[in-house]
Amino acid sequence: MWCLEAPAVRLRSHNQGGGRAPPRHGATGQMQVKQAANVLELMEYFAERRRPATLAEISDDLGWPRSSTFNLVGTIVEKGYLYEPRPRAGYYPTPRWLTLALSVAEAEPLPPVVDDLVAEVAAATGETTAVGTLTGIHALFLAVAESRHQVRYHARVGDRVPVHASSAGRAILAQYPAASREAIYRRIAFERFSDTTPMAVEIVERALRDAEARGYHQSDSEYIADLAGVAIPLPLGDRRLSIVVAGPTSRCLARRPGTAALLREALSRHALAQPAAQVQSR
Repeated sequence: MWCLEAPAVRLRSHNQGGGRAPPRHGATGQMQVKQAANVLELMEYFAERRRPATLAEISDDLGWPRSSTFNLVGTIVEKGYLYEPRPRAGYYPTPRWLTLALSVAEAEPLPPVVDDLVAEVAAATGETTAVGTLTGIHALFLAVAESRHQVRYHARVGDRVPVHASSAGRAILAQYPAASREAIYRRIAFERFSDTTPMAVEIVERALRDAEARGYHQSDSEYIADLAGVAIPLPLGDRRLSIVVAGPTSRCLARRPGTAALLREALSRHALAQPAAQVQSR
């Protein structure tokens, strides 16, 4: 999906962009809890706005009823996570969010080499680069360096892509035994996002075998239109991660073999050699 966002045109995923998507059963097979989703959406709203907002502004910008906005903001204020920097000038998150985030990050840190690797690959390829991990039936981005091109893949830390319909996800799947992969497949609804979305377990498994023979995982508009990706496993102790480079097909599709070679060289320079066998059999 394309989105015009001055000064750049960005390729956005299905769960990004303006406006609220109604809670629904999607690829996760789970219904969103509205109140929890609203709290997170409110924090993302402030992260983009970067200044206080009144109740009326929050209600109008997010499309929430005034009464619901009043109740939600009031609850968050009472818990110490929102405050009024100046009387009647609007609400803003308190530093308590930062304190919590730092505490959580320190307990499960990524080594500095990961950020260095992501930045290095993004600079060398000119494309958005991310490191992902498995969460449920998605690959979740733990580190991201975004491209500087005007037309680019817009990704943020915390964004998720379907594990079966992305090169980042399949590079993680390939590191799991077949029995573990089968348990993951049973939870996937195999929703069609595009004409190239893999719609059956057999297709995903064939893609994993092809990637093993090729030496890297690749994707072409499977989840996000006009987006091409290249990914390889990223060994990091006992953690099963992947590193992916993604961008518009017009720039990236034909360059995938070269991008894969660059990824392998970068891993080697950082002493993170790619495992020889990607797809684990029974």
